[in-house]
Amino acid sequence: MTQVNGSPAEGSGAAFQRPWYVSLIFALVAVTLLLGGVWVYARLKTPFPFFGTVYAPPLTAPLFSGTDQDGHAYTFAPQGKTTALFFGFTHCPNICPLSLTYLAKLRARLTSEEQARFQVVLVSVDPQRDTPAVLKDYVSFFGTATGVRIPEPQLAQVARSYGAGYTKADIKGPENYQVNHTTATYLIDGEGKLRLLWDYTQLSQLDRLQADVQEVMR
Repeated sequence: MTQVNGSPAEGSGAAFQRPWYVSLIFALVAVTLLLGGVWVYARLKTPFPFFGTVYAPPLTAPLFSGTDQDGHAYTFAPQGKTTALFFGFTHCPNICPLSLTYLAKLRARLTSEEQARFQVVLVSVDPQRDTPAVLKDYVSFFGTATGVRIPEPQLAQVARSYGAGYTKADIKGPENYQVNHTTATYLIDGEGKLRLLWDYTQLSQLDRLQADVQEVMR
């Protein structure tokens, strides 16, 4: 009598029956891989719809040095932090305080972990009046923003490297004037890449700004 063993017999032609749960595991793995492939394809095919104007491809953000609001030497280096960079000045009557207010509200909407990786930096375009002490008093109204003073002509070079401009206007005296300046906010990722910029008119859309920041942080 020929006996059929519990293991596959060589040359017997007996079919090996895989346990049902093994087949189920294979099926689940296959579905997971398929869905993962679909997700990756969708991400590549349909880029994230950023609200701001995107730098494509991202550019390396120019580094710069100056003095912060505490009078300490300051060198801009993201070091893993996403940065909202704004060129403005403390005597600005409207756009600057509103921009910094919106950016402070944006930061408050982030999780504590995200807040630790997000910073707001104000580069003054009025180094004549914006001393570190003046900057410190000003940025204290806007949470954890950092104010930076850069002397001329270095300031002009830094602004130009970002595509920003500024010029004195409505001059009524040596210390009585306004400064017309670029109103964009530059979003720089943790690797020091310029990812996008927001126009001043977009800053009130906090939901959209938050989505942009969180996507850049991924």
